[in-house]
Order: sequence, then C-alpha cells, then structure tokens
Amino acid sequence: MRPRRSSSMAIEQRATGSKKALPPYPGKQLLILALCRICEPIAFMSIFPYIWHMVKDFHITDDESQISFYAGMVTSSFTFAEFLTSVFWGRLSDKIGRKPVLLMGMSGTGLSVLIFGFSPNLWVALLARALGGFLNGNIGVLQTTVGELVTVKDHQPRAYAVMPLVWCVGSIVGPMIGGALAKPVEAYPGIFSPGSIWERFPYLLPNLFSACCVFIGVIIGILFLEETHAERKKQRDWGLEAGKSLLARLPWNKSEIKRRPESKRLAKKGEEQPLLSDSEELLPGYLTGSTLEELDELDESLDLEEGGGDQQTEAEKEPAANIFTKPVVTVIASYGILAFHTMAFDALLPVFLSTNRPDHPMPVKLPFKFADGFGLDTKTIGMILSVQGLYSMASTKLFFPFITQRIGPLRLFKIMSVLYPLLYIFTPYIVLLPTNLRMVSVYAIVVWKCTFSTLAYPSNAILLTNSAPTTLTLGTINGAAASTASLCRALGPIVSGFFYTMGMEHGYSGLSFWTTCMVTILGAYIGLTITEPRGRMDEKDDLEASPELEAEVSASEERPARH
Repeated sequence: MRPRRSSSMAIEQRATGSKKALPPYPGKQLLILALCRICEPIAFMSIFPYIWHMVKDFHITDDESQISFYAGMVTSSFTFAEFLTSVFWGRLSDKIGRKPVLLMGMSGTGLSVLIFGFSPNLWVALLARALGGFLNGNIGVLQTTVGELVTVKDHQPRAYAVMPLVWCVGSIVGPMIGGALAKPVEAYPGIFSPGSIWERFPYLLPNLFSACCVFIGVIIGILFLEETHAERKKQRDWGLEAGKSLLARLPWNKSEIKRRPESKRLAKKGEEQPLLSDSEELLPGYLTGSTLEELDELDESLDLEEGGGDQQTEAEKEPAANIFTKPVVTVIASYGILAFHTMAFDALLPVFLSTNRPDHPMPVKLPFKFADGFGLDTKTIGMILSVQGLYSMASTKLFFPFITQRIGPLRLFKIMSVLYPLLYIFTPYIVLLPTNLRMVSVYAIVVWKCTFSTLAYPSNAILLTNSAPTTLTLGTINGAAASTASLCRALGPIVSGFFYTMGMEHGYSGLSFWTTCMVTILGAYIGLTITEPRGRMDEKDDLEASPELEAEVSASEERPARH
C-alpha cells in the first residue's frame, strides 16, 4: 500500500502548528486564458451592427418587418448548434483535458467566421454560424478551467469577473469593427474600389479581422496555456514547452533561467506547475471532493498517473443523479432563463434601433399600443454597442467584486432575478420620448442592462462551481449548463424576433419586450429557490480550522487502499 502524499503531507504540516499561506492568485494563467478568449466575443458581437442590413441585402423579403425574424435565425443558429454539442465537449474535456478542447473550439470559430464573411445568401450564413456552434463548446469548458484554477473562495469574486470582463472588451471591439468595416466600398470608397471582392462580399472585411484575432488566440493558447484537469495536467505538453523555450530566449529571461536549472529537469518529466505552489497541497478534497471516501479515489488516480492503465476515475463513473444534484439543476435552470432573456434583449436592441419609422403610423393608444423605431445606421449602432461593452467592462471590474464580497453571490443573484423584469417593462417606451431625449434614453437603458448582466452572470457561475460535487465532473456540469444556456440563447432571438415582427404589424412595439418580461418573472421565481450547499471550498476551510476533522482524516489514512 502506497501512502497518500497530499493528505498525509497536509496533516503532518498542520500537526506541527505551521500555518501555510493561501494558494497564490492564478493571475498569469487567467491572463493567458483571457487572451485566448477575447477572439470569440469579438467574432460573435461583430455581426450585430450589420446583421439587419446583411439579411436585407440577401433579398429574402421586401417586407422590412420580416427582416428581424430572419436576423434572429442567423443569430440563433450558432447557439442552437452549440446546444447540441456543449455536453459532448464538456465530457470530452473531462477525458482529454481542457486545453485541447479550448483550442479546437477556437479553431472552429475561426473557420465559421471566414465562411460567414463569404456568405452569398441566407442559407450559407446560417450554415456558417451553425458550424461555429457545432465546433465550439468553450463556454462550459472555460468556466471549468476557471473553477479549477481557483481553489479558495477568497479568490472567486476577482477570478470570476475575468471572463465577463473579457466578454466586455470583445463587446467593445466587436461592434466597433463590425460597424466600421461592414460595406467598406460604401464607407471608404477611396480605399476599396467598386467591383472588387469587397463589393461582392460587403461583410467579409470584419470577419477577416475576427479570423485574425482567432488565429492569434490559438497561437497564444498552444504556447502558454496550461492544462488544469486534475489528471491531465501532468502529461507532457509540447506546445507549452515550446512557449517556455521561446520565452527563455528573451534577453531578460536568460539570466533567470541559468539560476533555475531544476525547472528544466522537471519540465522534461512534465511535472512542472509554475502557477501552483506547494501550499495547494493543504487543500484536501479539491481534486476529487472532500468526503473521506473520496480520499481513496484520489489515491487511485495517483496510482494511475504513475503506473498507467485505465484513466477513468470513480467520479467519472458516478451516475448522473449524483452529479446533477438539486442545487446544481436549480442553478443550471436559472442560468438558462438568464441566457434566454439577456440574449433576446441583445438581439432586440440592434433591431429596435435599426427599425425605420413606419411610413403610415398607426394611432397611438397608450399604455400599450404604439409602433415606432429609431432608424439608425450601422456605425451609430456599432458605437452604441461599443459604449455598452465599455461600461460593462467598468461594471465588471468595479461593481461585481465589491458587491459580491459584501453580500455574497447567492443574495446578489436573487436580487438581480427580482429586479430584471423592470428593465423589459420600461425599455420599449423610450421610443415615445422627445427627439432630444431619445439617444440619452438609449444609453440609459444600455447602462441599466449592462449593470444587471455583469452582476448576474458571474454570481451564477460561482454558484454553479460551488455546487459541483467534485472538480473531476466540472466539465460535464458546465457542459450541461452551457448546453442549456445555448438552447435558450438560440430560442431567445427567434422568439423575440417573432413577437417583434408581430408587434410591429399590429402596432405594438413593446410586445416582444413584454413577452420577454414574463420569462424574467419565471426566472425570478426559480432564482429565489436557489440554495448554496456546503462545498469543497467550505470544507477545506473547516479542515484547516478544526483539529477534530484533521483527526478524522488521519484515521482514514489507516484504511487499506482499494485496488
């Protein structure tokens, strides 16, 4: 019987009375992950300023009131395809690791945007977006990677704000690029001549920019992104070694490398973990859970890493009922509803701003019957969406960590769930304001919406991670959550586009917003039922603070290991 290294070392260190510092904040790897992630929101958000005009140029219909429905189809094709494959990508990441799945997803995004840029008709555009969704399951895998990088609750508010912050940056760059580079022959006739490829494919240029961003992200991921899967992160990573070798050639790193010959030897064995300090061994239960029985499973996984053989752990063999507990399912359901109504709003807003004022206005009968639009061009809409991203970045960076540390993610998410319906009730009425107040009201609605989103999404992600029974199943859980959210994101623009078209035909601009409001009320009900069970983070704190729990773990060391 081989002694358990992690748990025995931790207890021995505690027995001596020494107090280890918390694991370091994984800032470097989160930065690398952010650089890889940034390309995807740029590619996704860049189509919003011009999608209405793109569909119009396909000449599917001469009725402008129908264009929003087809624009919603194009927007939703990506997320609907993602719904079909997110669980697959999540389970695959549990088996082969997070890094290869992330890189495959980014490559799929790059391929899809290129095809989308060359789309001559609606059906090719739908195919391109669907292909991107099929090949990209990175939402759940990214959440899993962050969950495995962060091992203590004190780091969660700061760490879980990183990916939303990256999305905000993409929300700034993407719409600006999409709005500025769409139809370059018309926008920049001195640079792009008529009759060229840019006139034949007027939306190719912004997609080429997105593809270049994806290519850079893939290269960064190959060279510098570390594996976080508990069993796969010690396998040799040729790309990471190439990245370290490249960094070692930099002049300011050569002297430091000479002083650390031991790191080179460890790298050859594939055992170097530059972002994980020895203090992380003081966190029993993180890899496979915190119950005493799961210590045996950790022992088995260590045996497999050293001796080879079947790599499947007991945690991976658990029935779905043990993985998808009631708290997990409740958080996933609330995540799906959040994704539905926020995506519906994101798709509605550009259409709402693009819609021209009716040629024959219908009589206004307040409070519900009125039909109007803003009739803005792509550049103006792109600027509005970029301001949305800029504010979201500030809100994510400043508000979320500050508020979460004081009231906790559970209470914060419940508050957001209850307040969300108000946003959808009031939004359609801004079209009735005087001309000099219209744009001010648009930006006010954008700030309102962004504040809620930047508080709701990260708090939900923390609740989901803390509810997971074990990190070895985080990929599956986050894959299921991503799949649910993708389906809801796919349905959101379609449903909202349908009701928006119906509303405009019958003189009700707000019909789609108010229908979405009913969904947020359901989300508020589910959100209020969420509970946060005691999880790995809490039990690790208890183990460090309680001598009795240490004695129990010590007693568990005497049990024979299973083989």
